[in-house]
Amino acid sequence: MLPDSSEDNPTNQIPDVNKQLRRLAHDLSNSLETILQAGYLLAQSKLGEKEKQWIGLIDKASQDAARINREIRDLLKSQA
Repeated sequence: MLPDSSEDNPTNQIPDVNKQLRRLAHDLSNSLETILQAGYLLAQSKLGEKEKQWIGLIDKASQDAARINREIRDLLKSQA
């Protein structure tokens, strides 16, 4: 009997999908770090109240995205 190919057995594709997801999560981390750093630097500038509110929204959303990305990466590590 021949072993199942990944085309015939989708469970053989899981390691490849996990590898791709880990790579994407890593790339997302890099992008989020840029956004977080830019937001921090902007927050250090002299800004009006309206601009400070926008920076606050960007900071909160990017912090949330970074947390979600960490959770995804932790989940992928547990599947390895």
